[in-house]
Amino acid sequence: MQSGVEGQSDSRSVRVLVAGAIGNALEWYDFAIYGYFATILGKQFFPQDDPVASLLSVFGIFAAGFLMRPLGGLLFGPIGDRFGRRLALSLSVACMAIPTFIVGLLPTAASIGVAAPIALVVLRLLQGLSVGGEYTSSMTLLVEQAPQGRRAFWGCWSVTGSVVGFVLGSSVSAMAAALLSPDELSSWGWRIPFLLGAVVGVAGVYLRGLGTTELKPESSGEAGAGFELLGRVLREHGNLVLRISGLQAMAAVGFFLMFTYVTTALTTEMNIPEAEALAINTGTLLFLMVAIPLAAILSDRIGRRPVLLGATLGTLLLAYPLFLMMHGGSIVLTILGELVFAVLIALFYGAGAATMAEMTPRAIRCTVLALGYNLVYAILGGTTPMIAAYLVQRTGDDLSPAYFLMSAAAVSLVVVGGLRETSRSPLP
Repeated sequence: MQSGVEGQSDSRSVRVLVAGAIGNALEWYDFAIYGYFATILGKQFFPQDDPVASLLSVFGIFAAGFLMRPLGGLLFGPIGDRFGRRLALSLSVACMAIPTFIVGLLPTAASIGVAAPIALVVLRLLQGLSVGGEYTSSMTLLVEQAPQGRRAFWGCWSVTGSVVGFVLGSSVSAMAAALLSPDELSSWGWRIPFLLGAVVGVAGVYLRGLGTTELKPESSGEAGAGFELLGRVLREHGNLVLRISGLQAMAAVGFFLMFTYVTTALTTEMNIPEAEALAINTGTLLFLMVAIPLAAILSDRIGRRPVLLGATLGTLLLAYPLFLMMHGGSIVLTILGELVFAVLIALFYGAGAATMAEMTPRAIRCTVLALGYNLVYAILGGTTPMIAAYLVQRTGDDLSPAYFLMSAAAVSLVVVGGLRETSRSPLP
């Protein structure tokens, strides 16, 4: 009889972890397919007389989605704190899945003229809004439901879901490109991956209704209605919001530098063929997908501070040597450099979710985390590839992005240095 109870508990645990991760998987699935088909989208939705301008317009819309993340945090954070994490998560995943599906049905500029790019902009802004509440709400739900001593492991599945979604999106896009001719892909085949996003969305809403008996916020003097709660958080906990932003600075720069900018740099600066560069990137992402839960297990065993210190101090000291290694002209050294970077990022993500939750009171947790996390990702996350490219162009030094990453790591290291160990303490 005991084994049956344990089996039910294990089954529920899996459902909760999948429910927490799937919204982030959808977010990054959409990220991957949007980036993969950027050139086609530029031709379909923007004037074709200037291909470069069309492509820049598409990526500009992508960046605009990042700028909506803080607004999404302002919306979904208070919803999660007032009405429960599960409601915020169900709304956020629906707000991602529906626009992704509609993009797959959207008429092009050839059919409806200027209304086509306007509609694409609106849909991307809605997705950016929903993303602003997704990661922090799902991470909060997972950490709050985690068994004692396993908060880092449960919490890490939000960001692990992001990596799964990126790999899934890249795989579906690559499969479509392999099975269809270039003309078929350009005319209608690009729509298929966007339409398939609805399947992930429906699964997300369904799974989030199973087994998620969340810990709802307790009645507190800190609770309040919408703008009242938001104003109180900013007045009384503004320093905490900034600490969350500072803590995440290294991860925001590191992830987008390694998995967006470096993929392009491998071909433009290191003369690695595009197919090999994409294969290296995919392989590193698969490695990261395994490494994050292992790092979370390590954090649950030895504490948050040692793991975060290893990640931030390691990045500060190793960023330049690793960039130098990756530019050494050897494919083996390039792969080794990326894998070491992936280990450092995995260490941070493995401990990061639980650390942020343990820093914040339950009654305002969703709001504080949504504000702090989305603020730094809006400022640094979406702009990192552009800043890195600018630094290289301005200085003429292919290694200059390493200094940008080191600066972000230094900021995070200062925050980590001021943290107390919370892995053994009850969740506030």
